[in-house]
Amino acid sequence: MSSKIPRGVQLHTETKTTGDNVTRKNVAPKVPKGLSTRYGQQAGLKEQNQHLMATNEELQKNLSETQQRVAELELQYSDIETENVEVKKNLRDCHVLLVVANIDPVVGERVGEAARQDEDQRKEVMSVSTNLLNELKVFRDSASQQRARLEEIQSTVTDLTKAREHMKQEREDFSQEAAEMEQALKEAEALLL
Repeated sequence: MSSKIPRGVQLHTETKTTGDNVTRKNVAPKVPKGLSTRYGQQAGLKEQNQHLMATNEELQKNLSETQQRVAELELQYSDIETENVEVKKNLRDCHVLLVVANIDPVVGERVGEAARQDEDQRKEVMSVSTNLLNELKVFRDSASQQRARLEEIQSTVTDLTKAREHMKQEREDFSQEAAEMEQALKEAEALLL
């Protein structure tokens, strides 16, 4: 965009000598106060636009990182689901063993043969059952925590998406304002000429 110097404006010239012994004149126009204010506003708007673009890039980076984290958590959740299926299968297998051995899983004694029970076998079965139940509880707690984290991340992604849309709208509004200001500036320059 070429700037036209309005008629009647006094120019202050400064003579400089470069290293090649070439004399140059630097012309510094005296800009009327109204124009410098307009230029200042335009420069401020450009700076604000650059700041908005930098913020948008950072939001894009954060969104990408969050989406990658969500993918990782979903993979972890899938692994935990698979582990849960295996734990449930082991629990069913243990229950089948208890039924086949005619052992009451609550009391740990043989049904109808309490006098001839094998204490070591009862302790082992009860230990396995307790361990499986503990593992199932730990898994349930872990799955709940993972689900809560996943929901939190999904909420963050939603918020970031909304923020990105808001930033995009602000950028479009800013571009429109800048275009209007540029048009007003051209009209002001035309009036001054």
